[in-house]
Amino acid sequence: MVLRSGLAGAVWRALETVLDPELDEPITDLDFVESCTVSDTGTATVVLRLPTFFCAPNFSFLMVADAYDAVAAVPGVERADVTLADHHASAEINGGVAAQAGFVGTFSGEATAELDELRAQFFRKAALAGQDRVARPLVDAGAGPEELAEATLGSVPPSADLDRLRERRAALGLPHGDDAPLLIHADGTRLTSEQVPLHLRRARLQRIGIETNGEYCKSLLKTRYPETATR
Repeated sequence: MVLRSGLAGAVWRALETVLDPELDEPITDLDFVESCTVSDTGTATVVLRLPTFFCAPNFSFLMVADAYDAVAAVPGVERADVTLADHHASAEINGGVAAQAGFVGTFSGEATAELDELRAQFFRKAALAGQDRVARPLVDAGAGPEELAEATLGSVPPSADLDRLRERRAALGLPHGDDAPLLIHADGTRLTSEQVPLHLRRARLQRIGIETNGEYCKSLLKTRYPETATR
């Protein structure tokens, strides 16, 4: 049961900002939130679930830790209790997140680095895929390589995809203002018109890969939790 009014509603909205790093979708849209309740004393209790028992511990840890941080930051929440159910590393992840031990501290002797670079890697993939989402309508309308190479974020029609692209670039420290090029290399530099066709093919393949993986995970979740999965 998910309560979405008052403080519980604020907690739910905070969870909407938490992404599956690999799929670049909110955990709420993916139906990864099994339950979300808030007590009269301000304790927010959130239980997360994943499509399989063996989802990678690093991705799983990122989601639980991000959910904990998002929920704990909600005004009025006195205590956040965020856990992952039905996972082979649930005990380690839940204990590590509760103790704010970080990934290395949680998996002492196994993990050698925190997950900042992993997060950045997925943001880079999402930013590349986002270029295809935003540019594709322009291509379909007849825009050529020269026009696309000169296009800026401020010159394309507003959309949810554009907003998401700006957010991913901002997270990476890449240009994301109105004067930023629509199509950029990984280092933020503008493409030449000659580079546009190959770049867009790569961006399209990245987008298709992310979206295909997302649909596969949703189908696995429905199979694992047929009575409650809604997507």
